[in-house]
Amino acid sequence: MKKIINISILSLLSFLSLQCSDDRFDVLPNDQDSPENIFTSESNFRVVMDGAYDAFKGRTYYNSDTGSSIILGDVLADNLILNTQGRQTNKSAYEWSYTPQTKDVTNLYTSAYKVISRANNILDNINKVPYTDYMKNIEAEAKAVRAIAHFDLVRAYAKIPTQSNDAPSSLGIAYVKTFNPEIKPSRDASVTITYDKIIADLQDALVNINSNNNTVGRLNKTSVLGFLSRVYLYKGEYDKAIQYGEQCITAYPSVGTKANFVNIWRDASNDGNLFTILNANLDYDNVNVGVAYNQNSVNPAGIRSEYNVNYDLFTKYGNGNDIRKEAYVLTTNFVNTQYNHVVKYRSRAGSAAAQVVDVKFLRSAEVYLNVAEAYMKSSAPNQIKALQLLNTLRAQRYGTSTSPYIPGIETGTSLLNAIYYERRLELAFENDRFWTIKRLGQAVVRSDYGSAVDGGGTDAPTGALKTLPANNFRFVLPIPQDAINLNPNLVQNNGY
Repeated sequence: MKKIINISILSLLSFLSLQCSDDRFDVLPNDQDSPENIFTSESNFRVVMDGAYDAFKGRTYYNSDTGSSIILGDVLADNLILNTQGRQTNKSAYEWSYTPQTKDVTNLYTSAYKVISRANNILDNINKVPYTDYMKNIEAEAKAVRAIAHFDLVRAYAKIPTQSNDAPSSLGIAYVKTFNPEIKPSRDASVTITYDKIIADLQDALVNINSNNNTVGRLNKTSVLGFLSRVYLYKGEYDKAIQYGEQCITAYPSVGTKANFVNIWRDASNDGNLFTILNANLDYDNVNVGVAYNQNSVNPAGIRSEYNVNYDLFTKYGNGNDIRKEAYVLTTNFVNTQYNHVVKYRSRAGSAAAQVVDVKFLRSAEVYLNVAEAYMKSSAPNQIKALQLLNTLRAQRYGTSTSPYIPGIETGTSLLNAIYYERRLELAFENDRFWTIKRLGQAVVRSDYGSAVDGGGTDAPTGALKTLPANNFRFVLPIPQDAINLNPNLVQNNGY
């Protein structure tokens, strides 16, 4: 585990000095601190905690291209199509041809455990200063970060409890609760055990975390409630998803207004953002989160995309009455072909740095969708509430001044399908689609369209690239072989 985590005491404690500006904090390397003196004051713990958040920006978690979570949940699914004029990154993931040596699908494993290590180092040393309310909040943030990283791991490298009858009792992941690079943990005996540990950390965090931690880049009580709605939805405990999701919505009712929606993706508004991975304003600490989708090409000039928007998805955004189309997609030429490019992570307002934006890790719109779905599946279904939540979201995405949005009136299966439909459109390119298909026990079925702007071209998915059957073993990603070589207590997933 030592090498796969790939984090030494000194590299872990490459901690950070803090500069606050409005709701964004910038992080700077600080070589003056050491393991012997860092955990000596509340202010130092604050610095270290912000370093744990910064680890989400680590290479291959939400940075760079190969295996980045910014694209993984979409490239594995049906929202994207490979552009043959790109660099062919993440192609093994797109083709479902990965192995335990394929970085496209194994990089997350290493990156997430690095985040967990930083959180655990804080928790292991929490008793070195008086246990004040300030420190209780730090502890709560660290537990929440640890839970979130473990959740990303378990939904990728294990089954999801709702995807099949055998899933809850299938193998979980190694839930690591201490900073010790020498330990060789085993995987939890079941997915249910892992989910219970995630929930326990989030519930502990909820008790002591602040209602407001001064920036959207730090977790707070509202965002923890939102994450609980996500985890309980995946676990299939729908009444709990409703309970915590409704509390989150009460605390933060805005889904992101139509007037602000494009600006959210240009970092000019935080409307609807519950938790964001802040991307530093400093040139030497910027990370290119959007490079997994496309880059600026000089010769030939234009946007060179690795993947383009699948035409079937593109048409679902309509002809000008869905604000998400403007926010997410740009239609323009590259060389002699017009494409529909993903521009969700392309640029920050007022900045010339390409692909440098904040990562919107959790938005209130997802919580609305979580709760709406949970109302349809709960022990006491409430279609009226589900429709109200769905219409609240749709009212801020559809309509124009001349053609205003008309609330939907769906019921039953049509309503549930409408919730799934809006989830796909709302959370496209946000690392959701593949995991949603997986937890619903469905197949990935890609459209017959090519990558050109009108769905044309000769590169439409065919054969083995078109369909991943429901509950195929590839829905559970392989544990990196390097990790197993270093820790024989780990068991590889079936099929690899």
